[in-house]
Amino acid sequence: MTRISEMPAVGRGFISNLDLPVIEDPSWVPPLPANERRISIVSTAAVHIRGDKPFSWLAKDYRAFHKSDRDLVMTHVAVEFDRSAWQQDLNTIIPLDRLEEMASEGELGSVAEEHYSFMGAADPVTMEKSARKAAAQMKQEGVNTVFLIPI
Repeated sequence: MTRISEMPAVGRGFISNLDLPVIEDPSWVPPLPANERRISIVSTAAVHIRGDKPFSWLAKDYRAFHKSDRDLVMTHVAVEFDRSAWQQDLNTIIPLDRLEEMASEGELGSVAEEHYSFMGAADPVTMEKSARKAAAQMKQEGVNTVFLIPI
């Protein structure tokens, strides 16, 4: 993780100028016991299946991938981001194997079939339409817990 103060000027300026949204009513609900949760991952790593359309700079859309997909690539380009860990083990940023282990041991209810990745360099306010579409897909699949992984 890079501190904003250590980022190159372009990235630092972009992030520093983003307005944080104010969430008036977050509509939080009491969580289910862990062994009743169906979990889907949402990441900002700009990860997608090899051969899918790469993410563009400031992309507002997302890519979905199946829990069995392991041939994933990252098109998030940032000079300050070290990719070496995830290139050796996808679970460092998309812990599908660890979640499946937890589900098989009864610690979690189940792992969703589909998971979602966004471009982390984009302004979150511009992604609302895509986020709502991904949320609707998760609801259809019975997801009741989202594992947010900011990269």
